[in-house]
Amino acid sequence: MGKILAIDQSKCTACRMCELACSMKTTGEFNPATSRIQLSIFDDDAFYLPVVCTQCDEAWCAEVCPSTAIRRDESVGALVVDNARCIGCRMCTMACPFGTIMYDSKQGKAIKCDNCNGEPECIPFCPTGAIRYEAVDASGAKKRKALAKQMMAAREVKA
Repeated sequence: MGKILAIDQSKCTACRMCELACSMKTTGEFNPATSRIQLSIFDDDAFYLPVVCTQCDEAWCAEVCPSTAIRRDESVGALVVDNARCIGCRMCTMACPFGTIMYDSKQGKAIKCDNCNGEPECIPFCPTGAIRYEAVDASGAKKRKALAKQMMAAREVKA
């Protein structure tokens, strides 16, 4: 059973440390724009949500990739982009329903979270423990569904 980055949105304070840690690890610079984890900020509602690849079982990004550059690394269970194969067509960015694959214009390649080869860099830098690396299981799915219902209910109240 694979592991994913699990987010407890209620603990997120929008400090952006996860983005900084990720960008430093992956690019060698502190630049949230190059981070593989992106923080969605809704200031009016004081709602902050780090968004990261869910490492889907049925990965549409990998399905649409014409060069088969996105494959699952079975050692950590993460979907990874093979830069040598990626042609920069951006099909994966269009196919991802969560918007967690980005395009790096400097490289001309797709980029996404690969769970740092099983040692996610964002976790030790999260001061509130909002990010965890845990096994995918039914209880996690229940939590995500409950959060989604809560978000939908909040949205309906505003409308």
